[in-house]
Amino acid sequence: MYPPPTRKHDLSAERLYALEVLADAGLWGSTAAMLLAYGLPVNMLANLVRDGLATARRETLRTGNRQIRALRIWITDAGQRALADAVLSANGKAEIALIAPARRNG
Repeated sequence: MYPPPTRKHDLSAERLYALEVLADAGLWGSTAAMLLAYGLPVNMLANLVRDGLATARRETLRTGNRQIRALRIWITDAGQRALADAVLSANGKAEIALIAPARRNG
């Protein structure tokens, strides 16, 4: 089977930051609640999933007698490639620094 065609993703600073956070989360991914704590908006996370840069799965976590439903999000291979391409094109080095985008007022 042939690999899917590569597509250039136009990544804003906010989307780059989200991909960096997801990449840093590793194999366990990150819960949506944790990503919201980082200041990442829900609609932007949904767009990353829609664009194939991240994937999400609903999980049920147990703590004692309680069950909590959570959404866990991971970066995909396409997200890793898009992040690497953006970083390489920005500075010519394979370095990734977790820098939060500027907050918008309002």
